Amino acid sequence: MCGFVGFLNTPEVGSPENVVRAMADRIIHRGPDDADYYVDEGISLGFRRLSIIDLEGGRQPILNEDGTKVLVFNGEIYNFQSLREDLLKKGHVFKTRTDSETILHGYEEYGKEILQKLRGMFAFVIWDKEKKELFGARDIFGIKPFYYYKNGDQFFVGSEIKSFLSHPCFVKELDEEKIPEYLSYEYIPYESTIFKNVYKLPGAHCFTYKDGKLTVERYYRIQYRIEEDKPLEYWEEQIQKEFEESVAMHQIADVEVGCFLSSGVDSSYVVREISKGTEKVKTFSVGYTEEKYSELPYAQKFSQTIGVENISNKVSADEFFDAVPEIQYMLDEPLPNPSEIPLYFLAKNARKYVKVVLSGEGADELFGGYPMYLQGGHFAQYTRKVPRPVRKLAGAVAKRLPEFKGKHFIVRGAMEPYQRFMRANYVFTDPKERQKYLKRPITSKLPEEYSKRYFDEVPQLDEPTQLQYVDMHTWMIYDILLKADRMSMANSLELRVPFLDKKMLELSCRIPSRYRADCQSETTKRALRAAALKQLPEETAKMKKLGFPVPLSDWLMEDKYYNKVKAAFTSGIAGKFFVTSELMKLLDDHKEGKAKNMQKIWSFYSFIVWYEQFFVKN
Repeated sequence: MCGFVGFLNTPEVGSPENVVRAMADRIIHRGPDDADYYVDEGISLGFRRLSIIDLEGGRQPILNEDGTKVLVFNGEIYNFQSLREDLLKKGHVFKTRTDSETILHGYEEYGKEILQKLRGMFAFVIWDKEKKELFGARDIFGIKPFYYYKNGDQFFVGSEIKSFLSHPCFVKELDEEKIPEYLSYEYIPYESTIFKNVYKLPGAHCFTYKDGKLTVERYYRIQYRIEEDKPLEYWEEQIQKEFEESVAMHQIADVEVGCFLSSGVDSSYVVREISKGTEKVKTFSVGYTEEKYSELPYAQKFSQTIGVENISNKVSADEFFDAVPEIQYMLDEPLPNPSEIPLYFLAKNARKYVKVVLSGEGADELFGGYPMYLQGGHFAQYTRKVPRPVRKLAGAVAKRLPEFKGKHFIVRGAMEPYQRFMRANYVFTDPKERQKYLKRPITSKLPEEYSKRYFDEVPQLDEPTQLQYVDMHTWMIYDILLKADRMSMANSLELRVPFLDKKMLELSCRIPSRYRADCQSETTKRALRAAALKQLPEETAKMKKLGFPVPLSDWLMEDKYYNKVKAAFTSGIAGKFFVTSELMKLLDDHKEGKAKNMQKIWSFYSFIVWYEQFFVKN
């Protein structure tokens, strides 16, 4: 696990060597063990290393046999040993035992088709010195980050945006037009970022940059091929088989591997699988002194049951709020997901003991773990039974009536799936309400329009499956995986996600909806839970999703933390973008118990703190 930076050399850069070093130093947290650089007439590349595989010989950038191609790589390739054997037979000469060198020689041999052979998490670039061509790619899920900056002749790449701050030609500009999108989703739900001219390379995409022209293309598509005729027992066995293999591959390392453990089935299943073949596995959990929000009792009980060590820590309100500035800086873009903060402290504690941890991210998106997938099942049944004109009429009538049980369902049932997509209005249910907080009017599409493209890609799928597909292309990559990468790497800890494996994905895409999110029994992850039940205590396998509960709503009612947020809401930064009187009404109504405004408050607060880090202090 590492971090890389790079840029095409231009006359405006006086000393490429100094600039690339400064950029790499910005992300030293991603790789404190080592650093190295490559500079020629065309490009400058920098690398920070966290040593995991081939501790002594795995320095990057790595050059091929004749020095015509050079690679910087972030991630892990779990099938590199078999790929290496194949390439050795074809005559390639290796200088190291690393997985990264496999990509370089694989690209020599197969070109961009090497991407079809990789199993792992990765972001990388390869510079072809002879062709003056830069090639790069990101893994199929987008587990590892990849950003690029394109402005005129300037082209940079990097693992984190903050590295661009050290380049003299980087024009740091806030894209204010993106604020409404951020306030709806809590992230920018597509390739752009909140910085002008800075973009995210999407998961499953690669690019070529040559002669000033950038070409981005998708190299892998998630394809559902549902097998309706197989019973639940079949899928249980398949999940067990593939997950066992995935966990084994995700443990490949030359350092000790630990595991995050919450109260849920996903992380517990990972821990149980590791414990079967590894002695003295260390697990790590986080909680709060506020017992009702803490998952620690569940995690500790489970670890005792299966006989593994559990190391836990608790986060106080003071620690929580004090960490927000650093966390928002580490995230690169504002992200108001309160669960990122306990995750940060969890990673910080784990790093005292290990360099690598396995975690349960991705299971919900692949195997149907969110309640909204169950709702999608109910809407699917409704749309099958009730003709569209009748649903439209019923929705229009219900919308005008006073509140009654089922009104919300009837109104949403008249909509298309993309229109009732809950994540599009994650913070504000009504875009018109969002507008009243903005200092100046910003014309923006309706939030659901940004997700429509993903629904349009899979019109043949049932609604729960559509929702999973959209989540994998938005929520998972721009929220779940982003905070997992940044909070772990902020503490120089490598986080691996065995559920997000190519074979696990392909398996999940064959499982019928009723065995993922079963709206008849109101059971999420039905097949996965059934497989886990063979390995775990019943109460763990059937545990409802908690998702890092945070006592933030309660803390915001306390004077100390209310005043902290108040100071931000009445600051010059807040006044620059928002109507501060409306912000204070949000905060006051919450404190007085008139409304539950935690998510909205935290969205504005996170943005203000983030802006201070990037536009005032850096």
